[in-house]
Amino acid sequence: MIFPVETTRHDGVLRVCINRPEKRNALSMETLDAVAVAFDDATGDDELRLAVLTGRGDKSFAAGGDLKELALVKGEDAAVVMAMRAKKALTAVRNFPLPVVAALNGDALGGGAELAMACDMRVAASHARIGFIQGKLGITSAWGGGVDLMRLIGPARALQMMTRMEVLPPAEASAIGLYNATAGDGTALEDALEAFIAPMRSQSPHVMRSFKAMALHLRQKDREEMDRLETQNFGIAWAHPDHDRAVERLLNKTRAT
Repeated sequence: MIFPVETTRHDGVLRVCINRPEKRNALSMETLDAVAVAFDDATGDDELRLAVLTGRGDKSFAAGGDLKELALVKGEDAAVVMAMRAKKALTAVRNFPLPVVAALNGDALGGGAELAMACDMRVAASHARIGFIQGKLGITSAWGGGVDLMRLIGPARALQMMTRMEVLPPAEASAIGLYNATAGDGTALEDALEAFIAPMRSQSPHVMRSFKAMALHLRQKDREEMDRLETQNFGIAWAHPDHDRAVERLLNKTRAT
């Protein structure tokens, strides 16, 4: 049986890997639920120092929501229910009591970008791009990623990314602070990741928890209203005919290929 998420704990590091490479690691509800369980189950492990979230393969960290599954969600109320379920998974990542590093093995797009932003830090493969391209489907961010993006790089730059549906290569993502480190050409992501987290391995687990507690306090300050606004606007956009037309165009394109 193939599980959508694989989890290991070794040498103080929780590793969570999205295991749907044949679907570009698309974030089905089952996958998101499994991500939430993986992080929730490890919150009380006093031997951990940090967590790493990554995806299987080298094409996609997470391609976004599973389009065939999402196409069955009809109406504003259903969209809000779906968004809240997905947001629960990203909240589990965001609120994990230890630092979480996203190891971007490939592109993080749409909902995948939101998942990457739920992490505290990001280390990217030399080809791994990131983009808030939800506008291509006539929708907004829905899982808290838009809030994270604006808080990290500021509203003006975040608006540019979202309204222009920009997909940034590693150099640009690093320049504006989205990536903390990138693998150079010819360098494996795992090597770049290990070099980045090596100093963290020497820290005491309780110290790492203290660092994360301070960061999380600032990250969550006055967040509730922004999350509410994001979810409300997502539901409205989802129920709009523009979204239905965008999904149908994309599905037709997928069928043609």
